[in-house]
Amino acid sequence: MVLSTQVDGYLVKASWIRRMFEAGIELKKQYGDENVYDFSLGNPDLAPPQAVAQGLRDLAEEAGQPFAFGYMPNAGYPVVREQLAGVVSAEQETPVGPGQIVVTCGAAGGINALFRAVLEPKDEVLCPAPYFVEYGFYAENHQGRLRSVPSKPLTFALDLKALAGAITDRTRCVLINSPNNPTGRIYSAEELTELAEILRKASARTGRPIFLVSDEPYRFLAYDGATVPAIFPLYENSVVVSSFSKNLALAGERVGYVAVNPAMADGDRLVAGVILANRILGFVNAPAVGQKLLVKALGHEVDASIYARRREAMAEVLREAGFQFSLPQGAFYFFPRIPKGGDDSAFVAELMQEQILAVPGSGFGYPGYFRLAFCVDEAVIRGSAPGFARAFARAVG
Repeated sequence: MVLSTQVDGYLVKASWIRRMFEAGIELKKQYGDENVYDFSLGNPDLAPPQAVAQGLRDLAEEAGQPFAFGYMPNAGYPVVREQLAGVVSAEQETPVGPGQIVVTCGAAGGINALFRAVLEPKDEVLCPAPYFVEYGFYAENHQGRLRSVPSKPLTFALDLKALAGAITDRTRCVLINSPNNPTGRIYSAEELTELAEILRKASARTGRPIFLVSDEPYRFLAYDGATVPAIFPLYENSVVVSSFSKNLALAGERVGYVAVNPAMADGDRLVAGVILANRILGFVNAPAVGQKLLVKALGHEVDASIYARRREAMAEVLREAGFQFSLPQGAFYFFPRIPKGGDDSAFVAELMQEQILAVPGSGFGYPGYFRLAFCVDEAVIRGSAPGFARAFARAVG
């Protein structure tokens, strides 16, 4: 669900995530930070790896030199594209060259540049629900339309039959996010293989390729030995988009990339289109500092074991309170079911009575659930336990 408000005569759309985040600011003023349990915003709270800090020190030493932070090709510094090609090759189990990489202003900038390059007016982007609400805006930015298909309840496995039935002659992209925000679901290799075959047949039927776009900023964060399947070996018309806001804790630095499958026919034309879109959308290029930091920090990550401990703590709190949920396989979100199939917005309001901030599932196109971002200190998670228990008890009556 997206809320619309008037600000100085302009219609402004705000997501549930931002609404709850802003409500948290007011609650903290009223009750104090230590008495508010804010699970509303997926803002990674871990310190960046030491390589980032050292990289900044190195850049400070270089800053006095001419062109230290000058313009670069719209696709990014050549050395950054080369290094990213190595990372993507390993993750996608496919040799990828720097010519298949475009450095972008975060994953959001990458998805927008890609949509600008491939969407025609009234084209459709299909995605499984629940989904990150901004996807709808990204499609609308380029005269497209987002259509969602509900995933299977509680497990959030792909409903492949429903996805296949939702494809039309206007379907241009299928957009997936794995590990998923808000569910933590990792789509299996079997699911993706079947999805690839569906898209291959649909592309032949419609007479133009349907792109499979995988948004992967949480790829690094998988639990219990789980792996995130590579999509390049499965489907030739595939594109990976990602960023470094989570694994390097560089949220706000706005550096990400688009990687085009080298097996794609006319893939070079798509890369050229994304590069052009990167420029004409006004991004021009990803931030110079962020790109230079990548050169210093690629190969390093935040300590994912901290998130694993928090996941266990959150599961314990929810389980003891009585909630039904699927243990997230990756990312840092839980997506529990509302007790007794109640209204998600009303239940989130109940949680606010306990100074607990969550986001209704309606905000992700999937009513009847709510999202909790556990990228917070473990003390916050454990401190919320009595409030969750009381809210659940009131809901079941």
